[in-house]
Amino acid sequence: MTQKSVEILIGKLASDEELRHGFRRDRRAAIAKLQSQGLELTTLEVESLVAADADAFDRLADALDPRLQKAWLHPAEPGQKAEES
Repeated sequence: MTQKSVEILIGKLASDEELRHGFRRDRRAAIAKLQSQGLELTTLEVESLVAADADAFDRLADALDPRLQKAWLHPAEPGQKAEES
């Protein structure tokens, strides 16, 4: 079942901006949070995801239709202004 979990995690990283942000800040914590929600990953899979190119997930997200992405209502870090368009 772990291959399916890897696919689910990659899909979430592509479609969930908040998760991508958390993944960039602390990959292990982001993965551990998903594991605590029932996502099954082997140690090897976790290590591979930690070593993955985070920019690749951003590029994949950019290629998706915005209607397929989860809205993130808090894009600015505490104490920072949200980016203006």
